[in-house]
Amino acid sequence: MNIKYWLPILVSTAFVGCASVPQANPQLAQQAKQLKAPTNGNAVIYVYRSNNVVGSALKKDVWVDGECLGETARGIFFYKEVTANEEHTVSTESEFSPNHLKFKTEAGKNYFVQQYIKPGVFVGGANLKLVDDTQGQKAISEYHLAETGKCSKTTIVLAK
Repeated sequence: MNIKYWLPILVSTAFVGCASVPQANPQLAQQAKQLKAPTNGNAVIYVYRSNNVVGSALKKDVWVDGECLGETARGIFFYKEVTANEEHTVSTESEFSPNHLKFKTEAGKNYFVQQYIKPGVFVGGANLKLVDDTQGQKAISEYHLAETGKCSKTTIVLAK
């Protein structure tokens, strides 16, 4: 490994701050962390961003079916109860255009979507992936619930 390549990257990360977003009230956070089965035959989508230091200074918007959940920062999550047995789209802003993850939900199930930061040309981008229950439940138990409805952009264009 070439130290001349990695040293500037390591030094620059030491001077980068961490982004933060408003957190939801503690009672609501505790309820969300219980991971109860959704009500009325619905499903729940949890969207979280890992506590990784890569891209920690970046905040990225997240939407479910075109509705703003909020801005993400490291170690936070959102949840959204949705209609079951339908296809839903989780979207995130990225460097040049939004990224979308589509999947069909089933009644009574929780779904866990991880937003992760990826390198970009000018600034880090973001992408999404569906993760298994074990990984998702562990993340939600460790992370903080963010306040919803605070996106930096007012709309997102959904893929057809």
